Amino acid sequence: MNRKYRKTIIAGNWKMNKTPTETKEFMTALKGMMPRGRWCDVALCVPAVCIPAAVRAMRETRVGIGAENCNANPSGAYTGEIATNMLVDAGCKYVIIGHSERRAMGETDADVNAKVIAALDAGLIPIMCCGETLEQRETGITSEWIAMQIKAGLQNVPEEKIRKVVIAYEPIWAIGTGRTATPEQAQEVCESIRTVVRKLYSSKVARAVSILYGGSMNEKNAYELLAQPDIDGGLIGGASLVPEKFVKIIESANQPAE
Repeated sequence: MNRKYRKTIIAGNWKMNKTPTETKEFMTALKGMMPRGRWCDVALCVPAVCIPAAVRAMRETRVGIGAENCNANPSGAYTGEIATNMLVDAGCKYVIIGHSERRAMGETDADVNAKVIAALDAGLIPIMCCGETLEQRETGITSEWIAMQIKAGLQNVPEEKIRKVVIAYEPIWAIGTGRTATPEQAQEVCESIRTVVRKLYSSKVARAVSILYGGSMNEKNAYELLAQPDIDGGLIGGASLVPEKFVKIIESANQPAE
C-alpha cells in the first residue's frame, strides 16, 4: 500500500449469496464490529435485490455499497439487465466490471470497456477486474495477457476520469479455490499493471490508481498481501460473507505503509 498517493480499498464481492433479509442482519452485525478511525475505504458489492437493504442499513456509515455488474446501455430492451443510472438512483457508489465469472459467461473486453465508460459517465466507481488462467501463467504469458485486458478495458477512458477507476487483479486459478498467489506473485503482477497504466497515461496518474488483489484473500493472508507496495486493497469473496472475517481484513489495512 501507498496511502500517500492513493486510497486503500477493501471491497467485498458477495456474488450470488444472501437474501435482503440476510443482508440487513449482516450489515447490523458489521456495524457493531467496524473499527474506529478511517484507515481505508470499505465497499460491499451485493446482489441487485440486496442493494436497497444494504444502502438503508449502511446509510450513516462509511461503507459504500456497490453492484456486481451493470449494462452499458442507458435503457432499452435488455430483459434482466440493470443500467448504471438505476444503480446510482438505488444508492450505489461502486460497480464490479469484468469479473472472470462474468467473462466466463461470454463478457468480452469490448463489453468491459463499454461498461467502464458507462459507469464513469454515471458517476460510479468501476472496479475493473483482470486475471489469468493457470494455463496462461504456466505458459509464461501472464504479463502480456493482463496488459491486453487493461489496455482494452481502459480504451477511450480520458485522463481526467482514469483516477476514478479501481483495478482488481484476480488470478482465475485462485478464485474460490483456496489457492492464493504468494505476496511476491501478486505484487509482481500489480506492479506490472501500474506500469501499463503509466505507459497509457503518466507516472502521476499511475501513482494515483488503486490496484486491488483478489483471489482467496482472507483474514489470515491479508496483512502480508496488503504490505506489498503496489497492492492497495482487496476484492474479497467468501471472507466478505462473514462479518468477523471481513472486519479482520479491514483491520489488516491498518499497518505501516510506504
